[in-house]
Amino acid sequence: MGEVLNVVVAVAVIVFIVRWVTSGKETSSGPSPSAVLGFRPKNVTTEMVDTVHTMFPDIPSDNIRYDLLRTGSTQTTTNNILERGFLPAPPPAYYTLYPRAADSTPAARPTPAPSPTSSGKSKSENLIGRYHLEDRVALSSGVEVHTPEEAAGRAVWEDSAEKREASLRERKAQMILAARQYVSPIHGT
Repeated sequence: MGEVLNVVVAVAVIVFIVRWVTSGKETSSGPSPSAVLGFRPKNVTTEMVDTVHTMFPDIPSDNIRYDLLRTGSTQTTTNNILERGFLPAPPPAYYTLYPRAADSTPAARPTPAPSPTSSGKSKSENLIGRYHLEDRVALSSGVEVHTPEEAAGRAVWEDSAEKREASLRERKAQMILAARQYVSPIHGT
């Protein structure tokens, strides 16, 4: 019984010495990722980060990478986003190991091409230009309409499809002009 106890103590001392020697080497080359982050990080590929980022483009890549380092699974990270609505920001120590991805992300991510179904109109075009109401803006500047709902009025069912279409276009134009007059005093334009 005494010999078994001596063997167990000897093995424990050897394990302690080996751990002490190997931990001394880590501090000379820098702290280990598990010591900095507080957990043992899982392997994360850029494909994993991109997969989650394409599903949730409003979540920063650093937050996604940090959660993936903790979970190691895109499915778990996706569930975390769906349950919480966000991912917590990584701690400052994270950036010592992994430099900010936000600096390189916009340049690396191409802008999406316009869809073939879009009409090719620029986003800066407003409703006045889209419905060709520029000439009516000057004429309606003296007319006071209180709300866009009052400008729409009541529609009368017309006899033909052409008359109904023309009536709808006119009501749209009146609503756009009324909305412009209604919003202009608020914004001071």
